[in-house]
Amino acid sequence: MRRRLAADARRLDLAGLAERHGTPLLVLDADRVTAQLLELRRRLPGVELHVALAALPHPALIRAVDAFGASFDVASRAELDLLEHEGVAIRRCVHTHPVTSIAELTSAYLRGIRTFVVDDPAEVDEFDGLPPDARVLVRLSFPNPDAASDLSSTFGVPPEQASALVAHCLAAGRPVAGFTFHVGSQTTSAEPWRRAIRRTLKLMHELEGRFGTTFDTLDIGGGFPVAYDEPVPALAEIADGIREALASAPARYRVIAEPGRFVAAPAMTLVTRVIGSEDRADGRWVHLDDGVYGAYSNIPAEGVRPLVFAASELADRPVTDEDAERAVRRLRERSSEPVTLAGPTDDGVDVVARGLRLPRLGVGDLLVSPMMGAYTWAPATRFDGIEPAAVHALSGAGLRAST
Repeated sequence: MRRRLAADARRLDLAGLAERHGTPLLVLDADRVTAQLLELRRRLPGVELHVALAALPHPALIRAVDAFGASFDVASRAELDLLEHEGVAIRRCVHTHPVTSIAELTSAYLRGIRTFVVDDPAEVDEFDGLPPDARVLVRLSFPNPDAASDLSSTFGVPPEQASALVAHCLAAGRPVAGFTFHVGSQTTSAEPWRRAIRRTLKLMHELEGRFGTTFDTLDIGGGFPVAYDEPVPALAEIADGIREALASAPARYRVIAEPGRFVAAPAMTLVTRVIGSEDRADGRWVHLDDGVYGAYSNIPAEGVRPLVFAASELADRPVTDEDAERAVRRLRERSSEPVTLAGPTDDGVDVVARGLRLPRLGVGDLLVSPMMGAYTWAPATRFDGIEPAAVHALSGAGLRAST
């Protein structure tokens, strides 16, 4: 990771961007969005990609996804506003929030959305009055306690209760396009997808016979993992299991995936600056100009342990000889110290990391955090009146900037 980040720091000129635009600064590399989408398309051929806009609702990501030919899953009127502003074909999108007001549903339909998600009879009843081309996907719940965030505890109906919900939809005159599920955020094994896909395909076959209807859509959700401070399986390993389970799906089924973190996280790098330091009873504390109320908001929200490097560690070109590299690593370790990194607010919970070994830092020094595109800038607040980090978007191999 250090070697790749050092190469990125030089390619993107992170220090120069910080000097010109100030810090904290999030640098968005649209090429990384495209690269992640290419990897998904290569590993999951034939699966339609609908990027979860909630991960990073930024115009540069929207433009990159749209140019690639992928679409979006949306959850709100505000997200539709963003897509419309960028000229995205709304009719290709899927509305995936199963708890939505009648006003939101009506607005989404009028803008072109035709596929929605439900997991409760009361939600189905909210569609009363919308034309029959507004179809629904029934969201299923597949518990996955090993996921970083087990979304089945919040949304979805157990598979054994799906028949009653489908019957309610059909009695209300609401066409059921098929089923959707989400195995949980940061799922690091193919097995949860295998189980969910096989169980859902069996359910679809049973209900088609029971109700004399025909389904055409299977949405396998998101949850594809990315590496923060610990390794995760390669997408190829997970995709192999998904393809194996999908092999028994009827050819007429449209298969959808909803990647969010996998596409967004690698696309953005955070550059922060030291604004103060002090020695306390529990060791050295270093305060940054961004924290958990800003771009590091994924720490308390998701339990993410971010990668943080001193910019000085990335300045030199890496050695290529393994023995020399080990020697450099030992020198770094001897010259580093454990620190607590804290944010700029006066709140005691504003702690980014504890016991992190870094070179001796002084006021004005820069730190760099990769993998900061997902659920960071989007949920950032203005707590204590501190503005969220600015985003500087790059395009064209990082050579042309856009705002």
